[in-house]
Amino acid sequence: MRIEQLEYVAAVARLGSFRRAAEELHISQPALSGSVRSLERELGVDLLERGRHGARMSSSGRELLPHLRGVLDAVDQLRMAAGEQHRSVRLVRVGTVNAASGPLLAPAIRQFRDRHPVTQVEVIAAQRPEVQRGVLEGSLDLGLVNYLAGEDWPSGLVSTPLLTGRAVVCMRPDSPLAGRDQVQVGDLLSGPLIVMRAGYLMHRYVHRLLAGRVPQFAYATDGAEMGKLMVAEGLGVTVLPDFSVIGDPLEQRGIITWRPIAGDHTQVQLVIQRIRSGSPPLATRDLHGIFVERARAYAAPAPPLAAATS
Repeated sequence: MRIEQLEYVAAVARLGSFRRAAEELHISQPALSGSVRSLERELGVDLLERGRHGARMSSSGRELLPHLRGVLDAVDQLRMAAGEQHRSVRLVRVGTVNAASGPLLAPAIRQFRDRHPVTQVEVIAAQRPEVQRGVLEGSLDLGLVNYLAGEDWPSGLVSTPLLTGRAVVCMRPDSPLAGRDQVQVGDLLSGPLIVMRAGYLMHRYVHRLLAGRVPQFAYATDGAEMGKLMVAEGLGVTVLPDFSVIGDPLEQRGIITWRPIAGDHTQVQLVIQRIRSGSPPLATRDLHGIFVERARAYAAPAPPLAAATS
């Protein structure tokens, strides 16, 4: 068994393709495939499932992937400890539904960078099913996803709650709705409403909240970040978890604000997930721990009603 064989398997798992992995590693595809086959024969298991549309980890491969990454992480640590000058190509890949990126995601990555200056972090925005599938299949190390209270969590993943909040209406401070203590559900029907595209949790929530009624005019967008930018441009209001708005740079600068929804107490949870089997590499464990630490320190202040209504 050679270290480069483990690197080859990790690259194919991350990129989902022998061709793309060979291009990144600067070797021929037959050489890459042959080396991986040799490792599979030595271990006695098929690590990868090959198909016309690419390659992904097999069930046995997913069980072994955390150990494989642990070996590679240990090799990197050994190289750095020995003073070898090289740029690590290790990656921690985080899938996210884009919630709480202001108060949590970016600060967590900045703190991680201080501890792991040579480890890259790749953030992939996707819907919850895609994030969870990526974590289960090994193409993502961590996933940040939203749940409504009472929804089941997948058994194959370790799920750690980070933030618990409620759905609120996000608006500009000069919106007529900002002059109220809370927003009535009917108010969402009378003006432009920015909704998340089908497949996002907040799309399902708004559809349930409006009981099938259709607003006069609506935009559909991907993710909370684009929704907040559209609100800032005056295109309408949107409905998001409060932790996605509070602490956001746009909210801190007074460009957007929020109000609770009258009569609705639905809780929304932001959860971080990793694969249950095996032991994750050091860098993944550290980033996971930083997310948990920062979430515990996060405290949502009361809405700035006085400032908005003065």
